[in-house]
Amino acid sequence: MRELYRDPVYDGVTDPRVVIDADGLWWMFYTQRRASVEDAGPGVSWIHGSRIGVATSEDGVDWRYDGTLEPAASGLGLVPGPPPREVDRTHWAPEVVWDGERWRMYLTEIDGIPDRWPGFARSIVEYVSDDLRRWERRGPLALSSDRVIDAAVARTPDGRWRLWYKDEAADSVTMVASSVDLDDWRLDGVAIGGRPHEGPTVFDLGGFWWMIVDEWRGMGVYRSEDGIRWARQGGEDAVILAHAPGGGHGNHGAQVHHGDDLWFYFFASAEAAPVHAATGERRRAAVYRLGLEVEAGNLVVKDWKIPR
Repeated sequence: MRELYRDPVYDGVTDPRVVIDADGLWWMFYTQRRASVEDAGPGVSWIHGSRIGVATSEDGVDWRYDGTLEPAASGLGLVPGPPPREVDRTHWAPEVVWDGERWRMYLTEIDGIPDRWPGFARSIVEYVSDDLRRWERRGPLALSSDRVIDAAVARTPDGRWRLWYKDEAADSVTMVASSVDLDDWRLDGVAIGGRPHEGPTVFDLGGFWWMIVDEWRGMGVYRSEDGIRWARQGGEDAVILAHAPGGGHGNHGAQVHHGDDLWFYFFASAEAAPVHAATGERRRAAVYRLGLEVEAGNLVVKDWKIPR
């Protein structure tokens, strides 16, 4: 399996979300982590200060960089080229869904560029768009704390929309809220507990609903009949993508349906990439994809079915 995409600005593509528009164009929205900047600042500053990168493709395999979503008076707009060298906020983990009439984005936003993990408020903010290029800001969602990140949104069989997210103030488990109209949200509590995790993504396939979460050692998989009650596949220690190209494991990804195929895009360490000179960290990342299918009631990785 080869790398599908690397960010040409900072070489730190993470948290990819792929959608396909009405014209058949594939869009990838991702966190443009500042992996190649040697002097990004102390601690985890390099993970913050990120914009949302945008790439497009005719086939979901060969991608071209289109620019970044930059703040504007009414929200966000796609601007070609690299982001500004200096930014005043952090954008992470875009979730993009079609609601039947328009596109919606649920974006993690953080004021400033934190250099450490604790002590900084994080919120999930909704935007809407008709063309995936210009996004109108609707505002932050009132959720379970001010430490919420990594939204996933889907409409479940009962007709309600559900939003799953990581709450760092609740031991980093997945919480869920529900809505009948995507305007008013009701907090429903813990969806997935257990060991800390992040980056939930939710989809239907093979007669079941599935949630995949990033456990920083591979991906945990959960199955549901209704998108509400979840059971772990394979026991507490079972994961998929424990090993990924470039070394390490698969991280935070999301799916896209295309015909009879379901593709899962995720990020992992970039292959043959330099390490950070000061820390020795393998900061640079690439996007990969694999196919998923259901066999005997279990979610399994297909043959890699990817150009090599």
